[in-house]
Amino acid sequence: MKERGAFRSERGQTMTEFALVLPLMVMLLFGIIQFGIAFNNYISLTDAVRAGARTAAVSRHEDNPVGVTVDRVREAGTDLTASDLLIDVSSSWEPGDEVEVSASYPYQIKVLGVTIKKGRMHSTTTERVE
Repeated sequence: MKERGAFRSERGQTMTEFALVLPLMVMLLFGIIQFGIAFNNYISLTDAVRAGARTAAVSRHEDNPVGVTVDRVREAGTDLTASDLLIDVSSSWEPGDEVEVSASYPYQIKVLGVTIKKGRMHSTTTERVE
């Protein structure tokens, strides 16, 4: 006759719980990675716009200050695909007036092939024309 406790072995319980929790943990991990990539792109976009605004502030004597500014934003956004950047520069180019540089870049957060969120991230910086 077997003891009553012999049927109450818990040796497989841990593996069963792990198998139930593993897909959720993997989805969470991939979501964090995708969010990190999108946040890194946002930081790169913000830095590129800041560099472009600083260049614009000192470029009023250039033949094409808007072109110089757009080129600087594209150069500074080394982690970004230049063709996906939409850049806007607005100013009267008079000393003391403001120059505003705006840019947007697409993002997409996918988890296991399913798009959770997508759109365009935006960044704007304003500098005073020197």
